[in-house]
Amino acid sequence: MITVNDMSMQFSDRKLYSDVNLKFTPGNCYGIIGANGAGKSTFLKILEGKLQPTSGNVSISPNERMSSLNQDHYAFEEFTVMNTVIQGYKKLYEVMQAKDALYAKADFTEEDGMKAANLEAEFAEMDGWNAEAEASQLLQQLGIDESLHDSKMSELTEGQRIKVLLGQALFGKPDILILDEPTNGLDPKSISWLEDFLADFPNTVIVVSHDRHFLNSVCTMMCDVDFGKIELFVGNYDFWMESSALAKRLRENANAKKEEQIKELQEFVARFSANASKSKQATSRKKQLDKITLDDIKPSSRKYPFIRFEPARELGNDLVRVDKVSKSIDGVKILDNITFTVRPGEKAAILSQNDLATTVLMQILAGEMEPDSGSVTWGQTTERSYIPRDINSYFEDDRFDILEWLRQYAPKEESDNTFLRGFLGKMLFSGEDVLKNVTKLSGGEKVRCMISKTMLSKANVLILDDPTNHLDLESITALNEGLTSYKSSIIMTSHDHEFIQTIADHIIEVSDKGSVDRAETTYDEFLNHDAIQEQVSKLY
Repeated sequence: MITVNDMSMQFSDRKLYSDVNLKFTPGNCYGIIGANGAGKSTFLKILEGKLQPTSGNVSISPNERMSSLNQDHYAFEEFTVMNTVIQGYKKLYEVMQAKDALYAKADFTEEDGMKAANLEAEFAEMDGWNAEAEASQLLQQLGIDESLHDSKMSELTEGQRIKVLLGQALFGKPDILILDEPTNGLDPKSISWLEDFLADFPNTVIVVSHDRHFLNSVCTMMCDVDFGKIELFVGNYDFWMESSALAKRLRENANAKKEEQIKELQEFVARFSANASKSKQATSRKKQLDKITLDDIKPSSRKYPFIRFEPARELGNDLVRVDKVSKSIDGVKILDNITFTVRPGEKAAILSQNDLATTVLMQILAGEMEPDSGSVTWGQTTERSYIPRDINSYFEDDRFDILEWLRQYAPKEESDNTFLRGFLGKMLFSGEDVLKNVTKLSGGEKVRCMISKTMLSKANVLILDDPTNHLDLESITALNEGLTSYKSSIIMTSHDHEFIQTIADHIIEVSDKGSVDRAETTYDEFLNHDAIQEQVSKLY
């Protein structure tokens, strides 16, 4: 258990939070949420003991072990994969090293024998004899083949490193597990495995994630960093979001009788309990939800950007035909013989285990890169707008503030200050924010600018390469809703499960060995269809 007492955190220029009193207990998974810059990662560092709060303290129960996900992918380059995972249980690894060093001594003395006996007892107490078997099982479940377990970390791909570091965090059944963006860089199969692992995990889990599907699957409580406070709420992310909207509505409708409000809350809870996911957590969550009162739900101060895409003209009979497209970069084959057709009105998601493959294909579709062979044929009525994965080149000219930057892309009738300021206000750039120099923008602000540019374009085809990158949960939700209600065609890539599932009706997986193309198919159908997944496995 972790207890936070009267904690506050202040930096020289601002106070992040004050008077924080919380308890994190075993059997719960807590999702830390808050707008970008609210202090989520700082809070994790305080819990881990990497940062000292300005006042108050954080204590963990005696003899409890905390483990966290290492964000430095290159911290263990000289270690084997197996040893990297076992280092997740630091004390066990140190005992193993000390034991091995003693036994390797040429002049092994009686005193060394006594030390070795003590170390062996400690080793056995920490279940050391099963350490390698447990580490090996974890690695294989994460898709790291046994043949790689004795390889050095420096020999692995980026994706493999991420999985090994996740294995390191999970190893040895820690009492408290802290995970900052654990789904970043993971493939859907590994994310699904992690969801199941955490659903059955008996101890305390604290997680920060921008993946709503993941938060909904694993969390029993949300820990909301908002208004300079940190508060706990029962339920998963969707429950928190919808209950705070309900609280706002009930508060605004002050005339409603208390009994009516209670009835509305009970109906809301019943609906959520019926849809609860993963079995074990669903049971514990249901018990907590059944006890909820009107005082337990609170309106949130979160602001959602207003995102709506309106095409200026309808699409004709043809959207795009990709025929036998192949591409190599620096002599390495990235795409091979990719063929598919997207029809007017369809919303297609392009997937790959290799991010470079999807980005290269998006650049080819947007006309920014030529294929080595094959062709891309767009319908004559298409008007396209493209948001690339790397948008930094759009924001390098320091002569522009946000207002002037957006004016370049506005049609004449929408280029006056009044219209643009109002438009940017809806995208959460209010007042003086619009005069901020574009070279000084955060990643999330740049993406909101690119979305604004795309809305003004009134295009009837949107080409979006991982558009949720850098966005906070509120902006992801608003973009998701804007694209779901868009009355024209989209071709996109994403790592966000809920984003793909709720928007796309056509799934295309691509690699250097070809493609699998499924129209009239949702993402979940694509993932759960054995025959399709067998075809997908042949792409890798």
